Amino acid sequence: MEQIGRHIAELHEALADSGAELVAVSKFHPVDALKEAYDAGQRIFGESRVQELLTKIPQMPADTRWHFIGHLQTNKVRSITGKTALIESVDSLRLLELIDREAERAGTVTRVLMQVHVAREETKTGFAPDELLDYFRTRGYESLRATHICGIMGMASNTDDQQRIIRDFQAIRDTFDTIRRMCPDLRGFDTVSMGMSGDWQTAVRCGSTLVRIGTAIFGPREY
Repeated sequence: MEQIGRHIAELHEALADSGAELVAVSKFHPVDALKEAYDAGQRIFGESRVQELLTKIPQMPADTRWHFIGHLQTNKVRSITGKTALIESVDSLRLLELIDREAERAGTVTRVLMQVHVAREETKTGFAPDELLDYFRTRGYESLRATHICGIMGMASNTDDQQRIIRDFQAIRDTFDTIRRMCPDLRGFDTVSMGMSGDWQTAVRCGSTLVRIGTAIFGPREY
């Protein structure tokens, strides 16, 4: 277990100069492993299954910040409303609108990232860059009542082609920068979540502000 603390310390040091924050992707890992990371100074943890998240929340200290990073089914939105620091994976307007309604109903504000799809894999979800730009160009976000869009999230193609990975990350960052130029009044739109265990260094060089790292911290997942 103590190697988890060492990995956290090394990553915090490596990220310090970039200003990027670390999300420890803790899905499928036991709470004891999360507590080891917490004791090493980690506060942000990423989960992708609603039931697993709800089980872990009461077992961790109250200042733990939970990011939901997986595909969120519409019928699970109500159960996590008010329990996350950030939902990183808003992949449709239908989901965004439901999150907004549930947050308003609960009297809270939900912070989210819009997921943009640039990777080659059809299995990855999210908005096409042009689709996302259209949403901001038409100022669709102005209709939100209890949701704060903080930025965007995306993944590079699962490939050994480093140039392809760089192009994917640059496309994600370019989309973010275009939105900021298009909507200069959009407050708190400052997060670009991209980069995982195998490619986070490249992601940071391309402008990531939030990296999602699991295997390089906790080792292989315990399914």
